[in-house]
Amino acid sequence: MASAAPELLAELFPLLVYTILAGVLTAGGIAAEYASVQHLGSGELMSALWLAAIGAVMLYAGVYGLAYKKVLARVLISSGRQ
Repeated sequence: MASAAPELLAELFPLLVYTILAGVLTAGGIAAEYASVQHLGSGELMSALWLAAIGAVMLYAGVYGLAYKKVLARVLISSGRQ
């Protein structure tokens, strides 16, 4: 039973890292989109468009690229569903 702990940690560590990265990218994307709206309201169109593009990429990477493709796939595979 003692040998199961390192194997469990080896399986959970990448899942934890992907979950944290997905959260950071998603939060950063939301912040960039909010800043984009603020810049758009103040009349700075180029800054608003740049921030909107960066925010969209961060949201895509966080929500779809990591959370859906990596984390959810690992959870479903480890639970026996597919």
